[in-house]
Amino acid sequence: MAESRSPRRDGGKPSSGGSAGRGGSSGRGGKPSGTGGRDRRGSGDAPRTGGKPSDRRDGKAAPARRDGKPSSPRRDGKPYEARRDRRQEDGDRTAAQKIYDGPPIPDDVSASDLDKHARQALQSLPEKLADKVARHLVMAGMLIAEDPETAHKHALAARARATRTGLVREACGETAYACGKWAEALSEFRAARRMTGGYIYAPMMADCERALKRPDKAIAYDTTEIRSQLDDAGQIELSIVVAGARRDQGQYDAAIRLLETEPLHTKGRGEWVPRLRYAYADSLLAAGRRDEAIEWFHRTVAVDGNKTTDAEERLAELDPRPQG
Repeated sequence: MAESRSPRRDGGKPSSGGSAGRGGSSGRGGKPSGTGGRDRRGSGDAPRTGGKPSDRRDGKAAPARRDGKPSSPRRDGKPYEARRDRRQEDGDRTAAQKIYDGPPIPDDVSASDLDKHARQALQSLPEKLADKVARHLVMAGMLIAEDPETAHKHALAARARATRTGLVREACGETAYACGKWAEALSEFRAARRMTGGYIYAPMMADCERALKRPDKAIAYDTTEIRSQLDDAGQIELSIVVAGARRDQGQYDAAIRLLETEPLHTKGRGEWVPRLRYAYADSLLAAGRRDEAIEWFHRTVAVDGNKTTDAEERLAELDPRPQG
């Protein structure tokens, strides 16, 4: 639960860390509103219902709605809106049932495939319920990279069964994030934070704010309190996002200074390394330092064997000379 999440912007893709992406493990319905009957003003002494004349030619009051007002009758004497209400309610139940059922789960997927610490987070649930939730989370983790939409449906099925479990809300956030559903992801991460009390999702939350065109709110995550709850990789990820938000605001030098506090010259091969170098190159280019940007795009390509960024394409645009 404590490993860092990797923002997908700035050329990066989400890593497989977290409740919905831990190497094969993972971590509504409105009420119909009635529509009123027509208020055709009658003449004479027609009986009144709710202070209004009846719409019926026989002078009898029309059947009352739930709010006490008359509704327009059908030819068979039954109110239209009652039928619409039932149809709407049935539709709501059907939609909710589809979410609850979720996509099919292969028989060979077991709750035991879920990370041990994640399983512990489900211990408060009844055994059979915990088993079903765990299997949906396993599927979410397995599919988040290749089929994030289906992974998100699995996470939603888990949420329909265990909405007050932080691990489940985390999985919903991560899968929504992978789908590019920024507002939904942010809402789920906030719910998970309230339940767990932690800020380990801060880089992804800040990235959602940036994607929603709110760079000032993304920058607001860069506090001592929040950074104290992140591991080294998480702090680097936060710096990448905040630097991007600074660029969004035209603060290119501030973005460069922030990224220069991170280990740009590391010999490590962490997943954050190509993203860090890419963000630095992008910031240099935005600041008009083209030659330095080209150098750092080259440095990005050198450590980006999995092509998690588009550094090669950027280089082709900036430096069309044959490489290698």
